[in-house]
Amino acid sequence: MREIGLFVEDNAHLRVIGGLIQRIADAHSIPVTLYWLNSEGGHGNVVSAFRAYLRDLAKQGRPLLDLIIVATDANCRGINERIWEITRITDMGATSVPPIVQAIPDPHIERWLLLDGAAFSRLFGTGCDAPDQKCDRKAYKSRLIRAFRNAGIRPQLGGIEYAQDIVQAMDLDRAKRADHSLQLFLDNLANQFRQWSQQPAP
Repeated sequence: MREIGLFVEDNAHLRVIGGLIQRIADAHSIPVTLYWLNSEGGHGNVVSAFRAYLRDLAKQGRPLLDLIIVATDANCRGINERIWEITRITDMGATSVPPIVQAIPDPHIERWLLLDGAAFSRLFGTGCDAPDQKCDRKAYKSRLIRAFRNAGIRPQLGGIEYAQDIVQAMDLDRAKRADHSLQLFLDNLANQFRQWSQQPAP
């Protein structure tokens, strides 16, 4: 069993990123336990909670988790700036830190749910529009809601309640080709699972 701690922005991150981790874990036949160390409050809470965790870790003297996931939307700041920000916090933190994988949806997590129109169609009977690259998060939320309404569904949570179903149905290779930020996250995550698969089970 591998233990993974997650710092994410909100419920959308929790459902989408949690679902993606489970798919990669299943593909490598490695059971995981997910610990949600932050799942609300947006980017600011992710950064402050992650920084506090590293301070506590420095006092404890040893990592207690097998992996940390830090997820925050690029929010038009750019994926490289977000990566640099989290990396800088890590470098200033504890000397003994578990492996860290960043998930930086660019620009927003809702875009990832719109990447595979064929999967959406299989689930709900009609496809969704291929997403463009806009900074406005409301645009992706609106497009997601519109896709559900076109399928005769009126989502109560903006469609996020179906996120795990969409993630399970997605062709991840196709989705990765359509979005660099998703590819970066999934490739780094899969690399960590491959390393674990070559090691004795803890």
